[in-house]
Amino acid sequence: MPTLKLRMRTSAAILAGAAALTGLGAAVLPATAANAATPQTVAAQIVPANQLASFNQIISHESGWNVTATNPSSGAYGLAQALPGSKMASAGSDWQTNPATQIKWALDYMNSRYGSPNAAWNFWQANHWY
Repeated sequence: MPTLKLRMRTSAAILAGAAALTGLGAAVLPATAANAATPQTVAAQIVPANQLASFNQIISHESGWNVTATNPSSGAYGLAQALPGSKMASAGSDWQTNPATQIKWALDYMNSRYGSPNAAWNFWQANHWY
């Protein structure tokens, strides 16, 4: 039985992230601990809807939505693979562990450097980095 419960929780979390990214929002799913605050649902609340798909593509490629992802070669850190990671402190002192702080920093970075997440994703597709 414990395996079934784990699978159900994992499935709920995946569906919550997918629902948020497809514009259906987490409201389609019942509010549970499993789908309440994934980085993807946080991003859906912060990133403009018309930029969310591109933002998702970049973060998926850079970190797989892992808040503590660290590149062993460069030391790039977090969802957006900031280098150095400590520059995300400009968005909040909890930059090492808070997905909302990292998402706010990443959105600001994409807007200031490229004009938008959509433009950043166009650059990423051409160069495989941003």
